[in-house]
Amino acid sequence: MRLLLVEDDLMLARGVAAALSQSGYAVETAATAAQALRLARSSEFDVGILDLGLPDRDGFSLLRDLREHGLAIPILILSARDALNDRIRGLDTGADDYLVKPFALGELEARLRALLRRGEEHARMRHIGDLRFDTQAKWAAVGDRMIDLTAREVAILEVLLARGHKIVSKQALFDAVFPTETEAAPNALEVHVSRLRQKLRCAGVTIRSVRGLGYRVETAGPDAAAQP
Repeated sequence: MRLLLVEDDLMLARGVAAALSQSGYAVETAATAAQALRLARSSEFDVGILDLGLPDRDGFSLLRDLREHGLAIPILILSARDALNDRIRGLDTGADDYLVKPFALGELEARLRALLRRGEEHARMRHIGDLRFDTQAKWAAVGDRMIDLTAREVAILEVLLARGHKIVSKQALFDAVFPTETEAAPNALEVHVSRLRQKLRCAGVTIRSVRGLGYRVETAGPDAAAQP
């Protein structure tokens, strides 16, 4: 079980990491928001612990960016901020739980177990922007409105969302869309990606072309309409 611990108090981070390691977690620690973003983009995690008082950036802002970039793992805020408004803001920003310092290690571990159980129950759902995608039923929706997707568009979306914010090569997408077709035209994948990109605009989501590397799914910026 891989855990991302974002905590700038190095002594506390070492203590928590050591204790959780004994409980079977593989813990990666980050002391800054920048380090946390690099780890989140380069590795896969099952759960995260986030301090709010980071030296380079407010934890709320980091949490918002992590969610907007497709990091769907359960995240527990661990903070000395005990005001009700902070707890409400944390949960509204995308946290799954909030624990105030000082804390008992046993309670932290119990909350992590509860988050992981909850995460397993909801693992079938992927979220990015306003988009919801059910990985088992193979449907996509914005709010209560279903997005009409073809089977090949579903295959593309499923592969991209499974990789989160990471780039997926054109070959990997091609193999997912045309698993048994050896005669598919070289530009057939681009045609399906372009059509899917248009359908995802209503969800505030785009498929970014990364020259020479492939594609990744992300929240749409102001230049999304310029994508081919």
